[in-house]
Amino acid sequence: MYKQTLNTNYETFHINSLQALGGPVNVSELPYTTKILLESLMRNQEKLDLSHEELLQILSNIKARKRIDIPIVPTRVIMQDASGIPVLVDLVSLRQHLMEQGIDPSMVNPEIPVDLVIDHSVQVDHFRSDSAFSMNLQLEYERNEERYEFLKWAQHAFDGLSVVPPANGIIHQINLEYLTKIVQLTTQTDVAYPELVIGTDSHTTMVNALGVLGWGVGGIEAEAAMLGVPVSMSMPEVVGVEITGQLTEGVTATDVALTLTQMLRQHNVVGKFVEFFGPSLKKLSIPDRATISNMSPEYGATCGFFPVDEETLKFLRMTGKQDSEVERVEQYCKAQGLFHLPNSEQNKRYADLLVFDLQTVEASVSGPKRPQDRMPLALVKESFPKPLSQTGNETTVHGTALKDGSIVIAAITSCTNTSNPVNMIGAGLLAKKAIELGLTVSPTIQTSLAPGSKVVTGYLQKAELLPYLEQLGFHLTGYGCSVCVGNSGNLDEAVEQAIQDFDLTVVAVLSGNRNFEGRIHALVKANYLASPPLVIAFAIAGTMNIDLKSEPLGKSSSGKDIYLKDIWPSSDEIARLIDSTISPDLFKEAYDNVFIGDKRWQQLHYSEQPIFNWNAQSTYFKASPFFKEENAQPQGNIYNANVLLMLGDSITTDHISPVGSIPKNSTAGQYLTEQGVKFAEFNSYGSRRGNYDVLVRGTFAHLRLKNALSDRTGGYTRHLPSGEETEIYKVAEMYQAEKTPLIILAGKEYGTGSARDWAAKGTYLLGVKAVIAESFERIHRSNLAMMGVLPLQFMPGENAESMNLAGVESYSILGLEEPLSPLQHVKVEVVKPDGSQCFFQAILRLDTHREIELYLKKGIFQSILHKWKERIEI
Repeated sequence: MYKQTLNTNYETFHINSLQALGGPVNVSELPYTTKILLESLMRNQEKLDLSHEELLQILSNIKARKRIDIPIVPTRVIMQDASGIPVLVDLVSLRQHLMEQGIDPSMVNPEIPVDLVIDHSVQVDHFRSDSAFSMNLQLEYERNEERYEFLKWAQHAFDGLSVVPPANGIIHQINLEYLTKIVQLTTQTDVAYPELVIGTDSHTTMVNALGVLGWGVGGIEAEAAMLGVPVSMSMPEVVGVEITGQLTEGVTATDVALTLTQMLRQHNVVGKFVEFFGPSLKKLSIPDRATISNMSPEYGATCGFFPVDEETLKFLRMTGKQDSEVERVEQYCKAQGLFHLPNSEQNKRYADLLVFDLQTVEASVSGPKRPQDRMPLALVKESFPKPLSQTGNETTVHGTALKDGSIVIAAITSCTNTSNPVNMIGAGLLAKKAIELGLTVSPTIQTSLAPGSKVVTGYLQKAELLPYLEQLGFHLTGYGCSVCVGNSGNLDEAVEQAIQDFDLTVVAVLSGNRNFEGRIHALVKANYLASPPLVIAFAIAGTMNIDLKSEPLGKSSSGKDIYLKDIWPSSDEIARLIDSTISPDLFKEAYDNVFIGDKRWQQLHYSEQPIFNWNAQSTYFKASPFFKEENAQPQGNIYNANVLLMLGDSITTDHISPVGSIPKNSTAGQYLTEQGVKFAEFNSYGSRRGNYDVLVRGTFAHLRLKNALSDRTGGYTRHLPSGEETEIYKVAEMYQAEKTPLIILAGKEYGTGSARDWAAKGTYLLGVKAVIAESFERIHRSNLAMMGVLPLQFMPGENAESMNLAGVESYSILGLEEPLSPLQHVKVEVVKPDGSQCFFQAILRLDTHREIELYLKKGIFQSILHKWKERIEI
């Protein structure tokens, strides 16, 4: 009905023509992302049981800007190891559960292609050494052998699953440079279609730079999609951002991304799609766009989309794509109105339209706790002492003064910036100029270089810049996320001791995208985001208490003051080196054997069988508890619940989810000790995401979590009936023994941060039935709903404080036994300790009918189990 045939110089293929849909809206007026969603609905019309009339009704609602739920069928799922392993553990557990009921377990396979990239396990244990990379990789394999054997087994056991072994790069840069095709072609029917990718990492949005619609979801949502369950969402509002002007000298794409993050956060684009267009789009390279798209979770948007244009085609050729693939992308996008042309957005139906002038951007950093807290370089010194420096203490370590504001971590890391040759070549040139002038970096600073792909070290070596980075201490430490996800390892022993002895407010400066409190290192209170060249400049200065615009960052070997402007490379210098060093052969060399792995990967043991051989003694892997039949009790009103936690604003998934190292005396640490695990072998929470017993004990165990029910900072709360104050997990156990349902009270932006499925899984296993917050971040709210935990939102202008709630009351949530509708109001009845009562209304944040359906079925796991039983019965 909608088919149209296209011919290129290499092939003939069919498309589902958007123009053939007809209806009340000229599709040329629709935003690019809306068109991609519509094409998905058309192509999957039969699977979704959608009639032509229903498609036209969707168009009518778009025209009228009415809210409408739509089912999305992704074309591909991408995962990293930290979030991917629990997904695979759940799939293996489903296989086992079905096998126990006489069903062939090998029938359970992903229904769409799945790529898993191992990039979250490398730690910076060794640095400032030529052998840092090899030693860190050796430790990575030693620590994670059991996990990697599981992944290698999964790679062979599941059809449609591809695994990229360790030390190849960061998931999103590999996706951008190699995995994505932009336009796919079915081999059976010769139908071309645009990729629609979801990933278990919030920065999946980085691929939006190539005109690919993709966003981050929780692992729970991803595994549902892998098993054929459509992703449910409301047709999003699309905000258009017109790019004008031109960058000034000395400004990087990182500065653009940080400035946009601040602007779009203030504009409140949470849960919306953002599309970039305009006359200056052509002045942003694909790596520049990738830096901006990568940070869309930081500005709150579901995606930050750049349409396909000539720059896209240039990038595809540069990364070694075949001419036939490049022409397919060009012809398909032009036929469907997905190709950016001058003035092509003039009539587009954007919900809102913003203008962003590149010329207004200046060199910036963001910190000390949130990526949207951007400041120009000149204000860094002024801003630092006020919020952070309290003690004024100072000591000397290795001949260097260590005091408040001293930098102890300087890391060039994260896909956000290491994907960008301008940033990386610029950093190399700055290092070269610094070395030539005799500048150094203090040995008290942990310096590291963790590129997003092997292509980066390829062109740095070709440009002869790597030796200069190494002379400043920025040796290659690994190809992975490392510092940006808190895998910082230990600092210099004397430095760590001094920080603790003198209670110093020390600093990490990194080229990452997240700087939440406690994320980078437990001893580092202040974290700043900056471009790779600025990371090096601050490392040379050794402190954040400096104005790099006007103060010298060091002295030359002859004693002359050296300023940032003296070593900052020009745009022409950077461009010349990029042109002479980056070529398709670098990408071919990096990716030709990317799935094969090194000798250590090839030698990993695995068994060819459909069911994983669970080791009863393993502290890394346990079958998931989520498919147990007792979990299938129907939902209904929640009566007489106690508050487990009463939290404030900006509680991130880093605060909720088990992340980072496992403290020796923590509840999780005590459990591992009881299992006979030595402290030196605890590894991280991320490495143990296949064991729910460890993870549930680490939920809400963040060292800096502030809970109003406890006087202690960290993972503590109060058992209200007894008054006992102890670890959250132990209190939850007490309540579960008493069969008391639990709720959480929270403030604004609850659940911001990474797409961590265990933030919701752990909440569920602690016995929490509902979370009442002032507002939610998109992914975590969705994950809670899919786990059967009720997300409720205070009415506008109301919160726990305005209603004099102290968290010591008893709560009943009523109206849940009636037919539910998205965003309806429910009644919350509060009984205070003195027996007095009050009531308030809350918004049911089950945003779609599909979410309501899953909630009523006790969550996605019971829904999937029910679906499989129905399939077998049929």
